[in-house]
Amino acid sequence: MKLAISASGPALSDAVDERFGRAAYFVIVDPSTMEHEAIDNSVNRNALQGAGIAAAELVAERKAGAVLTGQLGPKAFQALQAASIPAYAAAGMTAADAVAAFKSGSLERLSEAGESRRGGNG
Repeated sequence: MKLAISASGPALSDAVDERFGRAAYFVIVDPSTMEHEAIDNSVNRNALQGAGIAAAELVAERKAGAVLTGQLGPKAFQALQAASIPAYAAAGMTAADAVAAFKSGSLERLSEAGESRRGGNG
């Protein structure tokens, strides 16, 4: 299973981005090998609206089995639920640390959406 991490940069050493839809990057990681690819999210980051839904579609297209992020806006939360992709809170960690925490089972599953803010968390 691949993990999709909202990140402030393209590397595993970069911080988890608090925002989902408007994250700077998505790092798609195979947690068993740590092979990864970075996806620049500037199209969604700069969108006037719909960033959360578009980001959820992006991670679904990449066949992510889970999302590691700070928080989700209501539309992103609903879109991930519709795609059966669970999300986990990983704020304050690097992408690599978030993967390790996910593998150890220590991340809390996000059970509700955060605040919706235009230009905010998406």
